[in-house]
Amino acid sequence: MWISDAWKDYEILDCGDGEKLERWGSYHLVRPDPQVIWESPRKNPLWHRPDAMYRRSRTGGGEWSAHKLPARWTVSYRELTFQVKPMNFKHTGLFPEQAVNWDFIMDSIRNAGRPIRVLNLFAYTGGATMAAAAAGASVCHVDAAKGMVAWAKENAACCGLESAPIRWIVDDCVKFVEREIKRGKFYDAIIMDPPSYGRGPSGEIWKLEERLYPFVSLCSKVLSDKPLFVLINSYTTGLAPSVLRYITESIFTPRFGGHSECNELGLPVTETGLALPAGATVRWSCK
Repeated sequence: MWISDAWKDYEILDCGDGEKLERWGSYHLVRPDPQVIWESPRKNPLWHRPDAMYRRSRTGGGEWSAHKLPARWTVSYRELTFQVKPMNFKHTGLFPEQAVNWDFIMDSIRNAGRPIRVLNLFAYTGGATMAAAAAGASVCHVDAAKGMVAWAKENAACCGLESAPIRWIVDDCVKFVEREIKRGKFYDAIIMDPPSYGRGPSGEIWKLEERLYPFVSLCSKVLSDKPLFVLINSYTTGLAPSVLRYITESIFTPRFGGHSECNELGLPVTETGLALPAGATVRWSCK
C-alpha cells in the first residue's frame, strides 16, 4: 500500500462504524466511509463534538449538521496549498490520499531533465495539476464541470501558480482527447481520475468497467514519442489495482517499453496505527 503519511494539515484521528473522524487544518469533521465496516470504541472526545458531520439520508443524499465551519479554508501539503469546503455528498474538494501520487508526479517531472507537458483528465479541483505545475511542467487541465475548473484556478492562486503554464479546459474528457488527436497534440505524461459512473454532455453513460480500457487506449494516441509516465486512479469498489496494471501493460508497454507499478492508496489512522484503504492507482513509467 502507498500511504500518504507526510501530511501536517490533515489527519484521520479514528474510524469505525461506517465513519471517520478527520482533522482538516484546525477543523474536525465526521464523514461516512463505506469501507469502514469495523467498530470503534470512539475514545476520542472529538467524535462527540466535531465542527461538522455529514449524515446520510435513508432516501438518498445527505446533509451536513453541527456546522461550525467557515465557508472555506485552506490546508497545505508541502509546497502546495488548497482551498477546501463542505460540499454535497460529503466531499471537501480534496482527496488527501492522493498526496503520495503528488510526490510521484513532482519527483518524476523534476528528475526528467527536460520540459514536460502533462495532460490531467477528470482533473477535479486540480491537486495533480498543482503538483505537476509546481514541479515545472506545462499542464492541460480538463474537467467537464465548470465549477471544478474555477475551483482549480483558485487553488493555483493559493499555490502561487496563477502565472504557471496551465491550460484550463471545460470539456468532456473523451471528446477533448479525440480532438487533440485530430489536432496532432502530444503530451509526455497523462494523469486521469475517471469516475465510477457518470453521464456525458449528450446523456451518454460512463461506466468505468466498460469504458476505461477503450479510453486509456484512446489516450495512448496523444502520448509523445518520449513519454514519461501515465497515472490512473480508481475508486471503484472491487476493481483491484492489478486490473489497472493489466491495462497499462497491455496498452503502453508493448509500444514504449517501461513498466507498471500498482497498489492501493491508504491514509494512516492515528488511533490504531493502521491504514485506511482509499482507492487504487497504477503508475506506468517509461525509463
